[in-house]
Amino acid sequence: MGIYDKLFPPKIITMANGKTVAKPRSRAPLAVFILLALTVLSVKVTGFNMETLVKRIHEFFTILKEMVPPQWDYMPKIWQPLFDTIKMSLLGSVIGSVLVVPFAMLASTNIIKNRFVVSFMRLFLSIVRTLPTLVTALIATYVLGLGTLAGTTAIAVFTFAYIGKILYEEIETVDMGAFEAMEAMGATKVRAFISSIVPQVLPSYLSNCLFCFEGNVRYASILGYVGAGGLGLILNEKIGWREYSSVGMILVALFVTVFIIESISRAARKRLV
Repeated sequence: MGIYDKLFPPKIITMANGKTVAKPRSRAPLAVFILLALTVLSVKVTGFNMETLVKRIHEFFTILKEMVPPQWDYMPKIWQPLFDTIKMSLLGSVIGSVLVVPFAMLASTNIIKNRFVVSFMRLFLSIVRTLPTLVTALIATYVLGLGTLAGTTAIAVFTFAYIGKILYEEIETVDMGAFEAMEAMGATKVRAFISSIVPQVLPSYLSNCLFCFEGNVRYASILGYVGAGGLGLILNEKIGWREYSSVGMILVALFVTVFIIESISRAARKRLV
C-alpha cells in the first residue's frame, strides 16, 4: 500500500452477497495539487506578470489589425522563399528518414541482442532529439554558411531523431517468425531485416515520414531567423521594418501551403495505414 493510500484509505464497498471490496481513492486531487504547485513555481522562476500581460495584450490586436488586409502585390517576392522552404522541408525529411533506418535497426532489442549497442544507439538518438531545430540551424550556418543548405541540414537532423525513435519502437512490435526463420537458413541480419521486417513496418514508416514532413514545412518557415533561408528570412525582415501588411501576406501564403500539403499528406496516409 502506497503513502497516498495510507493517507486516504480506500473506500470499502459492501456487495449484495456480503463481500467487501476496497475501492482506491482517486489520484485526481493529488495530480491537481502537483500541477498547481508547479504552476506557482514556474511563475516565480520565469517572472511572469499577469498585470503586464493585461496591459499589453491590446498591442497584439493592433498588430493583427495592421496585417488585414494583406499586401497582395508583395506575393511575387514570396514565391522564391516559399519554394526554398518547401525544398528544405522535403529534402531534409527524405535525408533524415533514410539515414536513420540502420540506426533504428541497431536500437531495436528484438534485432540486436547486444545491450551495449542498443543502449548506445538509443542514447545517441535521445541526445540528437533534444537539440532544438533552431539551435541546430544556427550551428549549421556557422559550419556550412548562410542559406538553405544549413536549413536542410537542421530539418534532416530533426527528422533523423524523430523518425528514429518511432521506427525502432515500431520494429519491436513486429512478428519475428519470418526473421528468425531466415536467420536459421543462413541469411544475414541485414538480409533478414530487409526481407521480413521492412515489409511489416513500411506502411507506418511512410505514414510517419509524411506526418513529419507536414511539421517540417512549418519549422522550416522560421529557420530564416538564424540565416538558414526560406520564408523566415523575409518574415524577420518585414517584422523588423514593421511592415505588418507584408507579414500578413507571408502568413497567408504559408497557411495555404501548409493546408495543401497537409491535405495531400492526410489522403496519402489513409491509403498507407
